[in-house]
Amino acid sequence: MRIATWNIEWFNSLFDRNGALLDDDQWSARYNVTRSQQTGAIAIVMSALEADVLLVVEAPDDNHRHKTVDMLEAFAERFGLRQRRALLGFSNDTQQELALLYDPDVVTARHDPQSSEAWPRFDGSLRIDLDIDARMDTVTFSKPPLEVVLGTRSGEVMRMIGVHVKSKAPHGATSLETATRMAIENRRKQLAQSIWIRGRVEEHLAAGDSLIVLGDFNDGPGLDEYEKLFGRSGVEIVAGEGGPDAVRLRDPHARLSKAHHTAAAPSSARFYLVDQKQYFSAMLDYVMLSPDLAARATAWRIWHPFDDPHIYRVPELREALLQASDHFPVSVDID
Repeated sequence: MRIATWNIEWFNSLFDRNGALLDDDQWSARYNVTRSQQTGAIAIVMSALEADVLLVVEAPDDNHRHKTVDMLEAFAERFGLRQRRALLGFSNDTQQELALLYDPDVVTARHDPQSSEAWPRFDGSLRIDLDIDARMDTVTFSKPPLEVVLGTRSGEVMRMIGVHVKSKAPHGATSLETATRMAIENRRKQLAQSIWIRGRVEEHLAAGDSLIVLGDFNDGPGLDEYEKLFGRSGVEIVAGEGGPDAVRLRDPHARLSKAHHTAAAPSSARFYLVDQKQYFSAMLDYVMLSPDLAARATAWRIWHPFDDPHIYRVPELREALLQASDHFPVSVDID
């Protein structure tokens, strides 16, 4: 079974206000890419990815005029994808939904939000002291994580948590001082969201559940200087790094390389920096597995058009990955 996550940039902009696919020669929201090119590129990548279960990060918006599930299933039908069933959890107000595309011949999927006395439902709020000032702060998710129960044809049951954690970027900052303040505030909120997700993870592991946590974490070990200020990245918190093996989630990309600090690092996203006129790469997307599933995992893969030699040798797929999004899929095969 192949489990994958993919943040598809501006997917919502490929549909009109009534949810119809805009497969034409007008410009998409991606630079120098038409809507037809991006639409076709997404389909090529999804077909090549061959995922039985795909978390779509930044899925099309769900509102009173159009529905995320309908749009994703229509997209799958239009391009003959076997991942032809869609599932949505809690919709949000950001026009970037968290949704699942899956093959109904392989798995069943059901939204199953959890709650406990210690850790409320993800569409609620969490009280936590963010800045150690002896006052409780209220934390919410702008994109509540998607909690799913997956069932296989052989009768196995797995839990899945799909996430799109808050960005640390100081959007809207007009000075260096403001940017620093906003970056620290955003980092605090992001770490609080990671602690909340980790709380749910520990409850599932304590119950003996097979668990997959995947998505865009907007963070990673060693990614920026603020990690020294706060001690750990959000990814390390969710994974339980530093804790006992029995309660630690596995993804080989979630651990800092022991190689020299100048060694090349894995990356799942590629952004163009206008002021520097070059690209910046970052590892933001992960598929983490509980120990029982990790023991059966045969391969993690970042579908990077330049770092994966097999993809690089397939020009159509390589170009599709570059046209479709600023993120690349991450997958894992479980035996």
